[in-house]
Amino acid sequence: MNDRRSATGVATAERAAVVAVPGAVAAPGGRPGPGRPGGRAAALAPVALVVAGGLSVQFGSAVAVLLMPRAGALGVVTLRLAVAALVLLIVCRPKLRGHSRADWGTVLAFGAAMGGMNTLFYQAVDRIPLGAAVTLEVLGPLVLSVVASRRLANLVWAGLALGGVVLLSGGGFDRLDPVGAAYALGAGAMWAAYIVFSARTGRRFPQVDGLALAMVVAAVLSLPLGVMEAGSKLLVPSTLGLGVLVALLSSVLPYTLELMALRRLPAPTFAILMSLEPAIAATAGFLVLDQALSTTDALAIALVIGASMGAVRSQTRRVKAREHG
Repeated sequence: MNDRRSATGVATAERAAVVAVPGAVAAPGGRPGPGRPGGRAAALAPVALVVAGGLSVQFGSAVAVLLMPRAGALGVVTLRLAVAALVLLIVCRPKLRGHSRADWGTVLAFGAAMGGMNTLFYQAVDRIPLGAAVTLEVLGPLVLSVVASRRLANLVWAGLALGGVVLLSGGGFDRLDPVGAAYALGAGAMWAAYIVFSARTGRRFPQVDGLALAMVVAAVLSLPLGVMEAGSKLLVPSTLGLGVLVALLSSVLPYTLELMALRRLPAPTFAILMSLEPAIAATAGFLVLDQALSTTDALAIALVIGASMGAVRSQTRRVKAREHG
């Protein structure tokens, strides 16, 4: 998906897939008409993009935890963002002309939110377990969903998801490193800002051009910190290779999918779907980091998934109502 103009030419076809997805999500000419078979698929397409992005980012985070002993938390962030920025610039070749000052301001804010979110999150997972870090981090999108929503249904699903998040935490975070917990909460605040500015960037820039430019901003902001912490360790071939894998799984693929999803998915619904992240993180921790799940964890995951399913059904019903309205 993320290569283009390589010597083999494989990336050209993969970029075509990236360009094709927005067309499937928001096809020219508007939404599918009443009675057309693509209506339900069109309603679920942005949801599928969000879920796929969540799977990618959490398994990428698990790989990043394995990489931290080699490059440190800040070094991993720098590798992730720098490689992702380079790949997106090659893939998208974003246009630098023809944008207003407001457009550039949105990109700068999006990049700062992205860089802050990554830096704070990796500082958190360097101190507390991955599942707990994501559980705390997801409180940012949950708060956003409650503040931004004007529908009772979204408040109900957000409340159910919050109950699952609390249960997944074991009823409290008193046993966690307080600094790590604070970093995770800060990452949650940046995540909420990321959702807002990702949607605005998607509206102002074609395809994923805005994402590519914002990724450059995030990489530039993180570079001095990563170099100070890891130095020449960032250039060790094995470390660099793992950094490329983390960048693709945790940045390029999920951010692209989410940016495209936000062009059709309301921000409150998107934020509730983000409550799937603790469940996905727990699964990634089990499969990659050998962190076992308890019965309580499984119940919490069920609550979070139930909330997300409710959000999906609400979104589908609204699309159907508009089609037949």
